[in-house]
Amino acid sequence: MAHTSSTQALPASPTVPRHVAIIMDGNGRWATSRFLPRVAGHGKGVEAVRAVVEACAVRGVEYLTLFAFSSENWRRPADEVSLLMRLFMVALEREVGKMHANSIRLKVVGDLSRFDTKLQAMIDNAERKTAGNTAMTVTVCANYGGRWDVMQAVQKMLAARRAAGAAGTAAAEQDPDVFSEDELAQHLAMAYAPEPDLFIRTGGEQRISNFLLWQLAYSELYFTDTYWPDFGAEELDKAIASYQQRERRFGRTSAQLLEQAS
Repeated sequence: MAHTSSTQALPASPTVPRHVAIIMDGNGRWATSRFLPRVAGHGKGVEAVRAVVEACAVRGVEYLTLFAFSSENWRRPADEVSLLMRLFMVALEREVGKMHANSIRLKVVGDLSRFDTKLQAMIDNAERKTAGNTAMTVTVCANYGGRWDVMQAVQKMLAARRAAGAAGTAAAEQDPDVFSEDELAQHLAMAYAPEPDLFIRTGGEQRISNFLLWQLAYSELYFTDTYWPDFGAEELDKAIASYQQRERRFGRTSAQLLEQAS
């Protein structure tokens, strides 16, 4: 079921963000600054993922979304891309059992068709194994791009309209040229999750980089110079503390928020 967009409804603003989305940046620079090969940074980054998943679970975050591999990352050197794919497979083998034991659901979203068939099968098995878990949902965005997400959602929405017309359902009576946000949103790759409350990017860059373009419309943005391998529970707490100082108005005025709180 799709969650209503914050542009149409006013979600609650909990003390602990319900949904945290992270661009895990800086693995290569972390390694280079230590005179290590870039691959060492990616390996260390996997350890940081484990630490942040555990920290989010303890703090009551319900959804954690991690940008692991963008559709633009294929432009990187072939040996680095190959290593990232191997790390992904190793992480799935090592971590899925632990996640399942802690009732954590794993989702992987993106255009997975470019991945090796073995990796695709591992992803499918991991999602099936953890599908019924309810403690937290961890989403890994792999070969994902925000523009790709919107385009594939549009294509699915149009296909659904055509199918409704062929079936002669009530949906076929809608104006074929009029669409709503809700109709599109239910076809986005992460329609199962609420929009992120807090977006974090590590590594010093201050860009969205084609990540969750639709879903980040009203998210609070937090940028840190800390490289991803050094980002742990303490750094997460700094991000959450910053989030807690924000006034989330969603188009309203401060006076309206005070009136609602009184």
